[in-house]
Order: sequence, then C-alpha cells, then structure tokens
Amino acid sequence: MSVAGHQVEEPEDREASFSALLEDSMEDLYDNAPCGYLSTLLDGEIAKVNATLLTWLGYRREDLVGRRSFADLLSVGGRLYHETHYAPMLRMHGEARELALDLVTADGHRLPVLVTATVKKNQDGDPLLVRITVFDARERRAYERELLRARREAERERERLQRLTSTLQRTLLPAELPEVPGLEIAAHYHAASSDQVGGDFYDVFPLDADRWGFFLGDVCGKGPQAAVLTSLTRYTLRAAAVHDTDPVAVLSTLNSVLRQRHDPGAPRFCTVVFGLLEPDGDDFAVSLASGGHPPPLVIRADGEVDVLTTPGGQLVGALPDAHFVATSARLTPGDVLVLYTDGLTEARRADGLMLGEDEERLPALAAGFAGTGARAVVDSLAEVLTAWADEPSDDTAILALGPRPPEAG
Repeated sequence: MSVAGHQVEEPEDREASFSALLEDSMEDLYDNAPCGYLSTLLDGEIAKVNATLLTWLGYRREDLVGRRSFADLLSVGGRLYHETHYAPMLRMHGEARELALDLVTADGHRLPVLVTATVKKNQDGDPLLVRITVFDARERRAYERELLRARREAERERERLQRLTSTLQRTLLPAELPEVPGLEIAAHYHAASSDQVGGDFYDVFPLDADRWGFFLGDVCGKGPQAAVLTSLTRYTLRAAAVHDTDPVAVLSTLNSVLRQRHDPGAPRFCTVVFGLLEPDGDDFAVSLASGGHPPPLVIRADGEVDVLTTPGGQLVGALPDAHFVATSARLTPGDVLVLYTDGLTEARRADGLMLGEDEERLPALAAGFAGTGARAVVDSLAEVLTAWADEPSDDTAILALGPRPPEAG
C-alpha cells in the first residue's frame, strides 16, 4: 500500500521482517554473544568455549577444549585466588559472582575480566559441570586506575594543603608563651578542621619591665581571608598597646583599623578581650576591656568563680563608634584568670545541648578546678571540651594566667 507516493509496510510484512531477525540459531547466539562463555568439567577441564572468548584470547577451539583447564587461563595471582577463594566458593555455594580476574591471552598479554560462574546440577542435585560467563573489563579497569590515580593525586594535594594550613596557623599563634616572673601561663588551641585556617587567636607580650599585655579573640570566618584578618588584628593590638595601654583605647584603635579595610566581601569583624597585667607583690592587678566576647572567669583559690562581665561591649569592626566596656580584677596566689572563645561554650553534644546554653554551667565546672594552677585548668577545660563534643565543630582557644604560690621557706 502507498500513501502520497510513499510505500507503507503492511502489519503482516513488519511481523515477517521482525521474525526474520530472530531466526538466529541458539548455537549462533551462544558462539557470538557479546560476552565470553565456557563450560568446564568439575575438575576444571574446558569442555566448551564460545567464539567471542576465543577471539579475545587469541586461541583456537582445539587449543583449549579437552586440553586446558580454566585455571590455566588465569594469571599467577588469579590461579592463587582460584584455589583459595573461587573453587571453595563454588563448592560451598554453587556459584561465584563478578570476580575480578586477569586472563592471559595466547600472546602473553593480560585481559582484565569479570567472571560469574554457576554449577549445573542434575535432577538429583548432583553437580555436572560449571558454566562460566566472562565480561571484558578493560574499560572498567582503566576507569578504576584513573579513579585511583585521581584519588592519590587528591590525597597528595590535601596533604600539601594541610601542611600549608598548619604552617600558616602556627604563624598566627605565639610560638611559645613568655616567662613572666611569679605568673603561670598556659594555653590550648583546638582546630576544628585541618584543611582551613581557624580564626581564634591569643597572645601574651611585654609592654615594659613591669607590665604585660594579653589578648584572646575570634575573627569572623575561616580560611585565607580570616588568616589575613587575624594577622592584622594581632599586630594592631600589639602596636596600639605600645601607644596607649588603656584597654578601651586599644580596642578603639583596632575598631578604626578594621573599619578602614577596603576589601569587598572580606570579613572585618572580630570579638576580643584585651587586658593588662601588673605585678603587685605576690598579686597581679588586671584591667581588661571586651568587645562582644564571652566574659572571662576568675577561678579563686577558695573555689569561688567571678564572671568578669562587660555588658554593652560591642563587636569590633562592626560600627564606626563601637562601645567597649572595661573591668578589673585582682589575682592572688592560687587564682586563675581564664579567657576562652565561643568554641568552648558552643560545643554541642549529640543530643544538641550546648555546653554554654546554661550560663551557670561553665562557672560551675570551673569551680571544680580551683587551686590546681593555670596549666591544670587549661588541661581540664580541654578535657571538658572533648568530653562534651567528640568532634568539636568550631575552633577553640583557651588562655589561663595565674600567680604562682610563693615558695615555701
């Protein structure tokens, strides 16, 4: 039949054409299948093999059938696997699926394949022979090698990044804490990620023969931009303290410097506590100011804990005329002043509860460390951090300073 000059095939003609496509013999379908087939006797001797597998391996049928076993076609490692895994698996389960092996071609080359084998049994359940299907895995093996190469390259790149990050992080923290006569100083720093530079920082440094400056803070963000801001903040605080030791004036200078940054999109905010230490006999006088930072604690030798609140202290770098609040304290032998970043108070348990969600929890914990000294207090708080959250998600810095008890005469 024709329509508008085009011949239209009748339904019965289409059915006849389709049937003609399916007239391949079962033997032809077996011999020229897109995968390799072979059958072996129970001892492994090859009884039947299709043309596809013969072509892959470069053998003639008479080279294999009745002359070679399936294990003979395997690489040395494949033969060992055949004896220790493949053959026992067939005996126990009657099948083995998708085993990655290497066949050796007639010219000695390796052909990576995936092998699935099934034991054929008679009606009584007795095994008769083994039917094996072989899939060409050359493209898959090449893909796996490329994935492995890319993974190794990524691991090397990550190791390089971690080394750079670690080196940069060390430059943003003091290499060692100074020796202050009559004062014990200790610090702890926890980096939440080995791939990114954290934004927490601290330092203790001399201003003159009898006075020492100290600070601890947390800049906005992470990574290289946060590192730039941390570096700027640290050096600004040191320089400002040399010019004017008043803690409020120091934070005001830092606020002005951060406000002058002209790097669109870069962070320029931080929270920080800056303070002065001045010895007075066996005691130390402390004056400090805070810009939006968690309040320091003074753990008294008798177990009392003073929270040095600075209500109204604003984020540094956020407002042109930010307001900062000062406070003071006196440290006697056995007392410890503790500064910390919000990584400690915001440590979150598996059930979602934060350590600092109850404002009384941290002071209550700190009271239990009374009389132990600055180093022991820092170590104890570090243990509290990791006990509360197995993997703290934020960087944490802790700095503790306490007068040493006078030596016994």
